[in-house]
Amino acid sequence: MTARPRKSWRRFRDPIHEHRNFRLTESRIAIAGHPLHAMLVAFPIALCMCTLGADALYWWTGDLFWPRAALWASGVGFLMGLLAGIAGTAELLLVPGIRIRAASWTHFILAVMLLSLLGANWGLRLTDPAGAVLPWGLLLSFLAAGMTGMTGWHGGKLVFDYGVGTQQDHRLPP
Repeated sequence: MTARPRKSWRRFRDPIHEHRNFRLTESRIAIAGHPLHAMLVAFPIALCMCTLGADALYWWTGDLFWPRAALWASGVGFLMGLLAGIAGTAELLLVPGIRIRAASWTHFILAVMLLSLLGANWGLRLTDPAGAVLPWGLLLSFLAAGMTGMTGWHGGKLVFDYGVGTQQDHRLPP
């Protein structure tokens, strides 16, 4: 008679996934169920890309309109980014299912770095918008655009892979 192997080994489990707060990802900073952070991030994203476009158009045309447009785009983008960052930080700290995920902290760190670039880009342009474009303004705009892509990718991962900030149907079993 052959002895049967004992099933004494335990199945490997992800302790984060089994945490009781893992599925609590619904937004608490919302207007009529719509997350404020998600509504605000569109502005700094668009204005960051507009700053890069205005810098490139100034480099190409030499028209002094474009550095002024880049000054305004970078300034408003930075300020709207601060508002979006405040809403996002509040979500991170208040919602346990967001706070427990590593991707949330990666998104947070990248967003703070991006805000630093946007602020530096705006500050560089305040005294001389046209003189600031080449080479440093264009370089900062390019770096900020790349950082926007990386930050947005991690934010999208949180929403689309984990359902962060979305309303959950509590009738369904976990």
